[in-house]
Formats: sequence, structure tokens, C-alpha cells
Amino acid sequence: MQDATNRVISSGDAPLARLTLAHGKQNVIDFQMMDELSQALDELEHRPEISTIVITGAGEHFSAGVDIPSHTPDKVATMLKKFHDAIRRLVRTSKVTEAVVRGYCLGGGAELAMACDIVLTTDSAHWGFPEIKLGCYPPVAAAALAGVVGQKRAADLILTGRTLDGREAAQIGLANRSAPAGKEFNETISQYEQRLKALSPAALSHAKRALYAWDSAHFEKGLARAEEIYLEKLIQTEDAQEGIRAWMEKRQPIWKGK
Repeated sequence: MQDATNRVISSGDAPLARLTLAHGKQNVIDFQMMDELSQALDELEHRPEISTIVITGAGEHFSAGVDIPSHTPDKVATMLKKFHDAIRRLVRTSKVTEAVVRGYCLGGGAELAMACDIVLTTDSAHWGFPEIKLGCYPPVAAAALAGVVGQKRAADLILTGRTLDGREAAQIGLANRSAPAGKEFNETISQYEQRLKALSPAALSHAKRALYAWDSAHFEKGLARAEEIYLEKLIQTEDAQEGIRAWMEKRQPIWKGK
């Protein structure tokens, strides 16, 4: 039995496991959730009977992203390490990963979903990488989003921080399928799960490894470089510190360009 304070709830029967993000109404990703997600992925990696990991959010939302106060200069290095450790485990796992997205899927939440092999979203879900509005940028998306949706679309999303609905997310390749919330979306989820359940866990594992053989090395290098720029350059700027401070003080930021 899992503790009621757990941020990641594990459930499901082989060959399918579910990891449910559970933290408040918007499933904000804090240090505890990052640690629990890494631990859950490690545990599932050693279960050969599991072929597929489904990640979803408790309640109405997938995740509104990483806890904003974790971006302050005294915490940001720890935040990046813990969050990117979880992302790296997700990317490296031999299991097929599937994100089921409803409601908010923003910032780190969108990066988490994007890193999955298969993404199913409701038409009305709210996707986006709004970090630029805080004077920051999303390192995982900076490293990998162009490979998912193309360079121009990645630039559009990262450099403007605009939001898009699930229908557009599927149109540009950020998600595999979108469907209206309710019965049709649930049927879409069921169809994918039944297809995956019928397949060999061993075959799926090797097929996934072959599929990403070229991309994996580039992702590691890209993320390492994005982390380096974030910690050594961006977070030292007055604008980055002003953006986080303004959000916490509930006011508009005053940019200085330095």
C-alpha cells in the first residue's frame, strides 16, 4: 500500500504499468515527485513482464510543470539535476512509454509527455512551454523538441511560450492522437493499450532500442549543453532572476536585457 503523500502512484497489471502524477490540483512537479518518478522508473525497468509504462495525471490535469520556486538561483542546480535525471531515465527505459494527457500539460509537464514514445491527448488539453515568459527556457525541449516537431515549430513554441490545444499538438507531431474528452478519448486509450498488451515485451524492448539508436546520443549531448547554458549563463542574468521574482510577487516582470 502506498503512502497517501506519494507524488507518483504506481498501479496496473502486467504487461502494463501505470504511473499517476498526484500533487495538488495541477500535479506540479516538485523535488519529491522527481525523486519518486526516477525510483518508479528504476523499479519497473527490472520487471521483464512489463512492456509498457503509462504516465498520466490524477484529476483534471496532466501537469502544470515544475514548481516555480525551484527555479530560484539557490535551488535551480538541484532542480535541473533531479528533473533531468527523471527525464533521462524515461528516455533510456527499455519499456514503451505512453503519456495520457488531459487539462494542463505545461513546461516540465509538457517535456515529460514529449519524452514518451506515444502521446494521447484530449482536444481541449492546454500544451505549452511558457518558461520564456519567466525569463528562462525549457532545457529538455531545447534539446529534443525540434526532433519531434521540426526546427521552426520548436522555435515558435519555445521562443514565444504560447499555448496550444491538444488538437494542434497532434497536428504538429507533439502527440500521436487527439480526441474529444470523454468516451471517445477513453476508447482511443483502450485501443492503444490493447494493441500493446498483445505484443511481446522482449520484441517491443529491442524494437524501441533500434528505433532510437541514432537519436539517443544526440539527445544526451544536446541536454548536457542546454543544462550548461542554463546554469552558467542564463541563471546569472538579472532578467532570469527578475522573471522568477516577479512571478512569486504576482506582478509583471521588468526586463533589462542583461
